[in-house]
Amino acid sequence: MEFSESEFMICQCARLIQDGTLIFIGYGMPQIAAILAQRLHAPRMVQVYEFGAVGALPETPFVRFTMGGPRNCYRSLAWTSMNTIFAQAQLGMVDMGVLGATQIDRFGNLNSTMLGADHHRPGKRFPGSGGANEVLSQCWQTVIVIKHERRRFVEKVDFVTSPGYLDGTPGARERAGLPKNTGPWRVATSKALYGFDDRTKQMILLGVLRGLSVDDALQEMEFTPLIAEWVEELSPPTPEELRILREEIDPDRAIIGAAGE
Repeated sequence: MEFSESEFMICQCARLIQDGTLIFIGYGMPQIAAILAQRLHAPRMVQVYEFGAVGALPETPFVRFTMGGPRNCYRSLAWTSMNTIFAQAQLGMVDMGVLGATQIDRFGNLNSTMLGADHHRPGKRFPGSGGANEVLSQCWQTVIVIKHERRRFVEKVDFVTSPGYLDGTPGARERAGLPKNTGPWRVATSKALYGFDDRTKQMILLGVLRGLSVDDALQEMEFTPLIAEWVEELSPPTPEELRILREEIDPDRAIIGAAGE
């Protein structure tokens, strides 16, 4: 079956979400991945949103630009506040975060704020952090969902919205005041899956989509990541994953895109 790049990214991300975990979810593609995971293999996964909702079972079809609306927060276990959610993350209560981004570098630093060298006069301005800084700063593991393009995989991000492993030196996150053993864990793209090397904290290629090669992944990056000794062949979306995405979650294809794009 044909599938879009967004559908593959969402399915990859969903497969990384484990049942019974507390997940700090970003808006858009991360949320659709969480809904898919909850319907397929993680029914006891609990979503939390930055504005305070805990344990929502979002109604579908998905409607854009309604993050804090009643459809997204349907059957929430609790409605707290932004401060409460961030405090829970700081206390180590959130297992995983899921984020999108505009740029990422070899150490997993994310930019969702601006493009250009001058913060006061950016080439392009984006919504900014929202809760993205707290997610990558405080969650034990964070999955980043990002389209596989050279302009996104850069040697150095234009602005550090969310800190990864900073400059990659030992203890860099701890010196910055961030909790030990937290940080980026996986990067799910439209072509590949990456992790981070335990020693150097550099991005490492773990797998590529079936039908693509390692070179197909590397040529769309400004920097050259490490490469695992065994690079996994990543399965495309299954018919059931695509059915749920296309018929139940996003039939208008506002997020998942058109098949074959």
